[in-house]
Amino acid sequence: MKTIIAACSQNLSGSRASIQTALRTLLAARWPSQRDVRSWLQLLSVLQWVLSFLLLGTVSLLILIYLVFTRFWPISALYLAWIIFDWDTPEKGGRRLPCLRRWPVWRHFRDYFPVKLVKTHDLSPSHNYIIGSHPHGILCVGAFCNFITGSTGFGEMFPGIRPFLTTLAGNFRLPLFREYLMSGGLCPVTRRAIGYLLSKNGTGNAVAIVIGGAAESLSCRPGVTTLVLKKRKGFVRMALQHGAYLVPSFSFGENDLFRQVVFEEGSWMRSIQQRFQKMMGFAPCVFYGRGLTSVHSWGFLPYARPITTVVGEPVMVPKIEDPSSETVDMYHEMYIRSLLKLFNENKTKYGLSETDELHIL
Repeated sequence: MKTIIAACSQNLSGSRASIQTALRTLLAARWPSQRDVRSWLQLLSVLQWVLSFLLLGTVSLLILIYLVFTRFWPISALYLAWIIFDWDTPEKGGRRLPCLRRWPVWRHFRDYFPVKLVKTHDLSPSHNYIIGSHPHGILCVGAFCNFITGSTGFGEMFPGIRPFLTTLAGNFRLPLFREYLMSGGLCPVTRRAIGYLLSKNGTGNAVAIVIGGAAESLSCRPGVTTLVLKKRKGFVRMALQHGAYLVPSFSFGENDLFRQVVFEEGSWMRSIQQRFQKMMGFAPCVFYGRGLTSVHSWGFLPYARPITTVVGEPVMVPKIEDPSSETVDMYHEMYIRSLLKLFNENKTKYGLSETDELHIL
């Protein structure tokens, strides 16, 4: 009996020693610091945004099609009925949710790059505005962060101004994705949608348009400051028709977020991209960024590069219901001069050299 008790005591002592050793090892292990936690939160916030824009619409459409052939087909039928009923809402101001702009995840999204908004002049709430957003980049990160989320302080810098951002009209035909876009304040880049915001939604509206569009995205790469703008005059005509002031803005660092394989003009790959762009409205860019686990791996996440969006001085525009081509050209030139002034006055402050020039095609 004594032998059994002694053996049990020895085993208990050994177990206690093992537990103490394990606890000491656990306590000595390196726990994630607050900085590590913040970095992961920032990375995850960017991941959810990229996945939402690249996959949410397509995946939702495939799921609804699949449900048609199951006993859950009423879900697809009801959502189809809802889209038909709600078809015109995106072109009538949308259905923005202020709480989405204040979503805490956008602060982590902002800090990942980080994104900064710089104000140079006041915008009066008694007018409406068309903000020209340059450059397009790959995913328009600067425009989205500044004009859709409230994380960079747009509302505090420009009190009384409601920002909207335009995107491809086809995005608003995709299930669930259309709800996601409208809730943030995005609207289709169509005359009807922009005209509604500038004429039937009161004053204090600022409609941001990424003017270079898909054509500009095909040429974006780090260190390149080329814009597609010379023949883009539709936004000037709309500003004149509604008496909306033109405001240039430039996001320094936007083109540094991804690496893109740029095909030369005249090559067969470039012609395929351009034909696809004309048919579908967006360009199939061949790009890559960092991976999820390491900045040195390849993936589809943007690199962490600072983006500074500078909002320039408004160009005052009169209201002319049927402006002549000469008038449109005149205000288009005024806008370009204002944009060039904005670029030249700020380029050395935000990562460019004095010799860098803005090329407009």
